[in-house]
Amino acid sequence: MYFLVDARKSVNAGFKAGFDREGVSSFSLSPEEFTSWIESASRSDLDAVQGFLLGDFDERARCASVIRRQSRAPIIALADTRSLEQTLVLFDAGIDDVLPKPVHVREILARTEAIWRRVNGEPPQAAETGDAPDGDPQAVPAGRGPERLRVFFDGRDPEIDGVPLSLPRRERHILEFLVRNRGRRVTKSQLFNGVYGVYSDGVEESVVEGHVSKLRKKLAQQLGHDPIEAKRYIGYTYVG
Repeated sequence: MYFLVDARKSVNAGFKAGFDREGVSSFSLSPEEFTSWIESASRSDLDAVQGFLLGDFDERARCASVIRRQSRAPIIALADTRSLEQTLVLFDAGIDDVLPKPVHVREILARTEAIWRRVNGEPPQAAETGDAPDGDPQAVPAGRGPERLRVFFDGRDPEIDGVPLSLPRRERHILEFLVRNRGRRVTKSQLFNGVYGVYSDGVEESVVEGHVSKLRKKLAQQLGHDPIEAKRYIGYTYVG
């Protein structure tokens, strides 16, 4: 889930529509509403946020400082106009990247994932296999060999031995979430919040079980083994 913060409803609506087109959950608030939310948000809600996108508004640097005290998720600021002085202020406040508008949502997704890997570290297994064979900075090796399964996080389908594996968006996002948390136990609630968003209406949490089941069958058929360990009432772990 991505959090969008801007005082202008039109900006929030525009980027939310862009995230929706990519099948990525997002939620938008005004700066005042967001400050109240993050200071009282639960740890599970914060852990579901993959990135924060801050529009151009007053007190943006202070907002970033509040986020950084609560979350390790990447913070990206949008710039209506280029300003070296303002950019330096934003970096000092803890913002990870500043992007001039217009910018495509897929670039935001790619940059956010690159920041996440750099700041939070690669999963041990992925680090051992090194970069993808073609040097793609968005590709994360996620299988038992350097060219088995690769996950991209920027809207592209994963690849197995260099061949794209077409997946429905929800299954692809579930795979990306599990690979991002590789080796860690992820509960059904955490997976649901990360993929569907904390404030999803009209969607039952149990829908995750069906998506994961279908995803596991497809991966097992292509890889010859099931890379997702599932334990009833406990959750899921991507084991590669």
